[in-house]
Amino acid sequence: MASELCKTISVARLEKHKNLFLNYRNLHHFPLELLKDEGLQYLERLYMKRNSLTTLPENLAQKLPNLVELYLHSNNIVVVPEAIGSLVKLQCLDLSDNALEIVCPEIGRLRALRHLRLANNQLQFLPPDLGRSRELQYVYVDNNFHLKGLPSYLYNKVIGCSGCGAPIQVSEVKLLSFSSGPLTVFLPAEVKAIGTESDRVLPLQELAMRRLHHTCHSALSDLNFLSPISLPRSLLELLHCPLGHCHRCSEPMFTIVYPKLFPLRETPMAGLHQGRTTVSFVAYCCSTQCLQTFDLLS
Repeated sequence: MASELCKTISVARLEKHKNLFLNYRNLHHFPLELLKDEGLQYLERLYMKRNSLTTLPENLAQKLPNLVELYLHSNNIVVVPEAIGSLVKLQCLDLSDNALEIVCPEIGRLRALRHLRLANNQLQFLPPDLGRSRELQYVYVDNNFHLKGLPSYLYNKVIGCSGCGAPIQVSEVKLLSFSSGPLTVFLPAEVKAIGTESDRVLPLQELAMRRLHHTCHSALSDLNFLSPISLPRSLLELLHCPLGHCHRCSEPMFTIVYPKLFPLRETPMAGLHQGRTTVSFVAYCCSTQCLQTFDLLS
């Protein structure tokens, strides 16, 4: 089987194939042959359905730079590496029927992405900025039982979310949750605090991070001038990648968000799901002012 696999990949490299089918190969690891030398520079569509993969290589975008469609349906993938955000030409990503509990925010950097399939996983939340790209039109997260909230940037996209938000017991939940009436949603693990309308003053650390972020990006093209000594490593990493941006004014947020729920049943999309889901759209605001003025439907 290994020799047959190597031969298939070698032929694809030699003949500059645009499509490569590696379905049903009982693969437990991403084939190294795909990543050798210059990789498969001409490859546009990679099919790896129904294998036993648990993760993806960090240099995937470097070796397969022209990938347009990536099909990973029915594997055992638990973690998607941050490097997935470097597949700048990717238009379709299928991660259905895996073991995902989180989706890395870097997926939101895929500006060419049009179709995202995450059905039948174990997701509890989605990245707050997922859906900011106008290109993203179709998102399927059906049968993620723990998932009760969708980022409001996904509003007006074609959403498949039947079977989400099922009232099942969640043991040892460590994520922060936010409730509004009978509705409760979990927030990303990066969120350290939840603001409410009565919180008029932001935490000092949040104020400092936002000011530093604005200073860096207005005066310099990058943050490389900050040495690891000038800030603790955890804060330096956070400064490079905010946990999200305000859905009202696009202000970056680093430790605290002001969430606001919009039940799907109260939106024009309700008729599409006919009561088969209990999820809500979640707006992430940066302050009480944005919280009070943001309206998903306006």
